[in-house]
Amino acid sequence: MQSPKKIAVAITGASGSIYAKLLLDKLNNLKNNFEEISLILSDNAKDVWKLELNNTDYNNFKFKVFEKNNFLAPMASGSAKYDVLIICPCSMGTLARIATGISNDLITRAADVILKERKKLILVTRDTPLSLIHINNMKTITEAGGIICPASPSFYSLPKTIDELAATVVDRVIDLAGIDHKTFRWGTSK
Repeated sequence: MQSPKKIAVAITGASGSIYAKLLLDKLNNLKNNFEEISLILSDNAKDVWKLELNNTDYNNFKFKVFEKNNFLAPMASGSAKYDVLIICPCSMGTLARIATGISNDLITRAADVILKERKKLILVTRDTPLSLIHINNMKTITEAGGIICPASPSFYSLPKTIDELAATVVDRVIDLAGIDHKTFRWGTSK
């Protein structure tokens, strides 16, 4: 499998900003492996990030940043040839709009484009419990080729901090995106 060259990351207002921050940190460390990394943040994502992480570090990343209503952004068209879109965390409202084909902002338009171009869409969902509506929307996105990756940490790597625990989800997302990186692997020693 060929590594992705162009990646877009979208952050919605779902709780779980720690996942987004760790993902951006890891992608930043790997940035020389990519042609482009782009970032889209919803207004709610910024508010939740400030609340949960008590900072505005989302401003510190040197990725191309696009406003959520910028339909002239490259990922709004398949001709831009993005390989992967990761929505982390993904709110149930965003998931529902993607599942029903409503492209009312750049995040949902980019997801629509990734699916129609048969590229990789990864939704890091965080809500719990799930209603039947959520489950059916996840089924629809899965049938359309998207990947639902719930923000469910694993414990077999024996994480010692909250960052290490959250990194178990982020490392899985990076694996799903087809990006080669070093992480704990089941059946190997630490």
